Amino acid sequence: MKVLVVEDSRSLADGIAEGLRDQGMAVDIAYDGRDAAAKLDLAAYQVVVLDRDLPGLHGDLLCRMIADRDDPAMVLMLTAAAAPGDRVTGLSIGADDYLPKPFHFPELVLRVRALARRQPTVRPRVFRAAGIELDPLGHTATRHGHRLDLSAREFAVLEALMRAHPTVLSAEDLLENVWDEHIDPFSNIVTVTISRLRRKLGDPPAVHTIPNVGYRIGD
Repeated sequence: MKVLVVEDSRSLADGIAEGLRDQGMAVDIAYDGRDAAAKLDLAAYQVVVLDRDLPGLHGDLLCRMIADRDDPAMVLMLTAAAAPGDRVTGLSIGADDYLPKPFHFPELVLRVRALARRQPTVRPRVFRAAGIELDPLGHTATRHGHRLDLSAREFAVLEALMRAHPTVLSAEDLLENVWDEHIDPFSNIVTVTISRLRRKLGDPPAVHTIPNVGYRIGD
């Protein structure tokens, strides 16, 4: 899952991003509205965690811009303005959910996952292939009925492959969808993570390498 955190408080933005990354999400950060707009033009995000009172480009305007896109991300408006009227306004300009500050971080994680699941292009809730069942919202994965003990990043890679099934994802696709913008594009992190994932999935092999193309889930 790819998330953009837009928050002008650097400490809060960095804290949210670190917490979401610990949950296996690929997270980019923008500290002002203009930087966020530029990032939205460069990458496809499933969820935007959006502060309302932003410098450069106000959060309300950015929210409208996101809602008007052909492939809009889901917007979780995160703001100190918590009165009922503020929530109504936020939802009326295109936000999909509204969480006032201060917030409980586990609730933020659940709301981000729920929004990603609600994206029109995200179907179904549980992904099944090669004996694997993966539930993104419940953050659980099994193979042949046995629970898989996956790290957050291994789960994210498996989720990306399951969502793409039966098509192939390149290493670049996985870097873009699972890791954030600061990852070294020449790193072997994809190969290492795929190797660990294969071991945990067991036999018969479920993740196949397509030479010079990428990886796919299959029997």
